[in-house]
Amino acid sequence: MKQMRIHIVTGHYGSGKTNFSLCLAKKMAKQGETVTIVDLDIVNPYFRSSDYTEQLRELGIRVIAPSYAGTTLDVPALSPEIGSVFAMNTPVIFDVGGDDAGATALGRYAKQIDSQGYEMLYVINKNRNLIADPADAVQVLREIEHRSRLKAHGLVNNTHMSDFTTARDILFSLDYANEVSRLSGLPVQYTAVKNELVPQLKNKIPNLFGLDIIVKPIWK
Repeated sequence: MKQMRIHIVTGHYGSGKTNFSLCLAKKMAKQGETVTIVDLDIVNPYFRSSDYTEQLRELGIRVIAPSYAGTTLDVPALSPEIGSVFAMNTPVIFDVGGDDAGATALGRYAKQIDSQGYEMLYVINKNRNLIADPADAVQVLREIEHRSRLKAHGLVNNTHMSDFTTARDILFSLDYANEVSRLSGLPVQYTAVKNELVPQLKNKIPNLFGLDIIVKPIWK
């Protein structure tokens, strides 16, 4: 990634953006960085970075979450702690829901984010409804940009089929990712794959990002 302090990861529901956010935070922490992750996925009750607070804290990662996180409440309130990240000089990752609420919440901080410099990555997944078509994926991206008042800088191809993902699935997704790139004008910054597939793909796909599968369905 560019040497920006503020990193924003967004994507439509089911794209895998929360798992990518958590893995990015873990990678930075293992490199000795003091990382803060801000959970702005304020609608999705099943896959939120704040659900992994204890695991992240063990790695020295600070989590700022909506006030309902970890409770049975479904009506969130943004934490006043979010403002503190703009006075820091250490990395911050915003995990942003790709719905109107998440993008609008991010937009509340657009001026502060823009003034300090940032990089926003848009996570895509060929196997998810509403973004399976490249044109639809770009439309969702533009809606996020409009609501957040911020611009994306790159794509993360995170196409997968959960536990059943194969190297062949990833290779088949490349045309999709390249078409999203062409239509959006954004580069494919990473192709994210589970770590066990990296040896099979490392000589075939540039900019691989190996993933631990941290976020799992509640029934697992």
